[in-house]
This record gives sequence, structure tokens and C-alpha cells, in this order.
Amino acid sequence: MKQAQVLSDVEFKRVVALVRNGKNRMRNEVALCLSFWAGLRVCEIAALKVSDVYEQNGAVKEVVNLAASQTKGNDSRQVVLNEKMQKLLRVYWLQSQAYKFNGALIPSQKSYKHFSANSLCQVFWRIYKEAGFSNASSHSGRRTFITKLANVSVNAKVIMTLAGHKNLSTTQRYIDVNQTQLSSAVNLI
Repeated sequence: MKQAQVLSDVEFKRVVALVRNGKNRMRNEVALCLSFWAGLRVCEIAALKVSDVYEQNGAVKEVVNLAASQTKGNDSRQVVLNEKMQKLLRVYWLQSQAYKFNGALIPSQKSYKHFSANSLCQVFWRIYKEAGFSNASSHSGRRTFITKLANVSVNAKVIMTLAGHKNLSTTQRYIDVNQTQLSSAVNLI
């Protein structure tokens, strides 16, 4: 089975620019960035509540605690939000304060309730298709997140923990290797 495409920085910026000019722009940008900048699975993004990410006063949490029911492996885990993600979420709070505090962070347009994981996958698929990526999927952001961490020499155990994997071999399957990386590696010797 072919793995989801890993996007370069230029390709990611192209997708974000497309989202910013489309329908539901802020919601879709937050969903996309949770995948690329926090490494969340689409089912985890779909399950997030406003209260998972924000304090009662609207402050963005630095660490999101995912309940077992919100994760793929049915194991609770923590997700660390980088500064870029926190900044985007602060803007999102200002634009979406009408949502219920215990409601969906990424609400569907029709009901303002949680997307199903499958429906959110379809949103990602449409975005990538419109951006011209035929091999990208809802897993592309997660693979890009893990690959970028590996490319800047983050410890494999740290990457595994951030990804919420139980086995290092699972994490290693996510890492994309290309010719530029191979050439750079041998030139270190």
C-alpha cells in the first residue's frame, strides 16, 4: 500500500494559501496545522473539544491531554503544541468564541458538532485535490511532522512519544527518505 505523500515546506505553504482563500478557511487551516504541526491523526483532530485545547478564559493550552476514547490506540496521550500552533489557536479562539466550550474544536458546517473521522478525511482529500496533490491524504500532515523531526535529528524515542506510537518500528515507517537526504548523509563522512 502506498503511503501518504510527505509535503515540502513550499507545498505546505501552497495548501495553506489555498485553504485561506476557501470556504471555512480558519477551521480548515487549524485542522490542517494540527496534522502538520502537532502530528495528530485525523480521528484525533475530529474528536477534539474546545475544552481540550483552551482554558476557560480562552488561553491556549501548551499540552493537550487526549483521552483514550479520542485516540486510535485507545490509550490516552499528551500532545505538545508548538508556538506556531498556539498562535494560530489564539486567532481561532477570537474568531470562534460562539462555539460551546465542550463542543467540537473543528465543527462541521451543518450541525456545528464533531466531524466523523471519515468526513474530516474527505475534507482533507478535497483540499489536497484542489491543491493538485494526488498522493496526499489526511495522513500527509502526520507523515510530514514525523519526517521533519527525524530530518533535524530529534531523538527517535522523542519522535515515537510525540507520535503516540508504542513501537519504534511503527514510527520508522512514517519517515520519508529521499535522494537529497542520502547525499547529505554520506557527505558527513
